Amino acid sequence: MQYLPEGRPVLTVSTLGAPGEGLGTVLGWLAANGVSGVELRLAPGEIAAPAMTRQERARLRSEVADAGVAITGLASYIRVADPAPDELVVGALEAALFLAADLGAPTVRVFPGAPTEPADYQEVPRTTAARHEVDALAARRLTAVGRLAEELDVFPALETHDSHPRGQDIAAILAQVEGRVGAVWDLMHPWRVGEGLEDTWNVLAPWLISGLGSVQVKDAGLPASRTPVPIGDGTLPVDGFARLLRDRGYTGLLCLEWEKAWHPDAVRLDTALESTKAWYLRHWPDRPPADNSRNQPAPARDTVVETP
Repeated sequence: MQYLPEGRPVLTVSTLGAPGEGLGTVLGWLAANGVSGVELRLAPGEIAAPAMTRQERARLRSEVADAGVAITGLASYIRVADPAPDELVVGALEAALFLAADLGAPTVRVFPGAPTEPADYQEVPRTTAARHEVDALAARRLTAVGRLAEELDVFPALETHDSHPRGQDIAAILAQVEGRVGAVWDLMHPWRVGEGLEDTWNVLAPWLISGLGSVQVKDAGLPASRTPVPIGDGTLPVDGFARLLRDRGYTGLLCLEWEKAWHPDAVRLDTALESTKAWYLRHWPDRPPADNSRNQPAPARDTVVETP
């Protein structure tokens, strides 16, 4: 099989891992580790904020582009299955899509966020309303912004998270959506509730292989601790995850979601980037594996004696 370096996932990094850091610092860390993509956390006081003026948006887009970095997405906290009125949720979705378009980002991450009954962290939570009703609500709201998403060439992507931690939970919503929508596979959440890597891939592949979504890598010492640790130092199946993505030919976005904003004791993002890049290159090297066959002696040939 021919080795094609461009046939690798695009490594990108979320600014969730850099709480309180300025844009210049983050861009410097990316440059030092050879990473050319950034996902901007969308929240008040962050590098990307909902209330940014058009001038601020243009300046941010220019500064990131001048550094040779692409804004690969906005990480919003919009909950599409929230019981809030439709106009509030859809309005927030529309505003986030406009902001993403202004920044040149192709996608906006959203959460399911339906109310749930108390559950153990390793269990799929039960939604307080019937799950089919919750799914229909989320799908209706995502459909409501479908036309705008097409016009702006930006799409919402629903993450395996909170009330819908498994790939099958997300797929049940996305299958009902009319219009452009994607999926975000957070490695941790499907796995922690018992959904296998192959199972998650199989249900989300229709979106992931068509460029509608992304995957997130992280590691932690579950179940004892949720604090992020360098990739490969925890209990998450990060190497199996990489092998699956490689074997399936995945070439979409692969985002390091370093949750330092939620776990201040975690190491700094630049340190986390070093281990992540090493893990990435182990599975998707810059060069093809060495062909040792060229250094081997030629096999002996049988002597052929021609008879007169």
